[in-house]
Amino acid sequence: MTTLNHFGQPVGDALPDWQPRERPTHVQLDGIWCRLEPLSRERHSQDLFNAWHSIDDNRDWTYLSVDRPATQAECDTFISQQEKSEDPVFFAVVDLATQRAVGSVSLMRIDAVNGVAEIGWVNWSPLMKRTRFGTEAIYLLQRYLFDTLKYRRCEWKCHSLNEPSKLAAERFGFQYEGTFRQAIVNKGRNRDTLWFSLLDHEWPASKSTFDRWLSPENFTAEGQQKQRLEDLRKS
Repeated sequence: MTTLNHFGQPVGDALPDWQPRERPTHVQLDGIWCRLEPLSRERHSQDLFNAWHSIDDNRDWTYLSVDRPATQAECDTFISQQEKSEDPVFFAVVDLATQRAVGSVSLMRIDAVNGVAEIGWVNWSPLMKRTRFGTEAIYLLQRYLFDTLKYRRCEWKCHSLNEPSKLAAERFGFQYEGTFRQAIVNKGRNRDTLWFSLLDHEWPASKSTFDRWLSPENFTAEGQQKQRLEDLRKS
């Protein structure tokens, strides 16, 4: 039912109890398979450098705005800069089995007044490929935003040509909203940006799907999934 104001104009739903939310901070988020720790040069730079260099090329950095640090010293500087940032707020993804950092991610473009934040700087290393960590890391960030901070909207944006990121957004339950054409210049080339979102009223169903997929019962002794996240969402 459309709400009309006293001029007879349609207006949005009233939010009489809405108050600005707290900003995301450098907290630890614990999961079943991994945890997110506030990014730290001292704790994570060596692990991340080794993880990012576990293959000989930097194909995983094509769509990021920076290139892979070539040396440990460059990585130390890179992590030190991110460690100090308040927006984005960076996290290291730590494998609970090895207690080593295997990737990093952030909450960024934080709008606490309106309860909106974006998951960005998704920088998984090859050590995270075909593991449960990438999925659980996104789940932990969404749970933090929606359940702890009570945000209204979580965003995901990616290069229009970054097919793996687009597929990941859909797999994680984000809804496609549109394409911002010629949004930015990235490494001297044009970037059209795809926008996705997940809203607070969509989160409970998405959370339940994540919980079912992440459950130890969904994996064999060898770590193979029994049901795909995509299939659980459809069901």
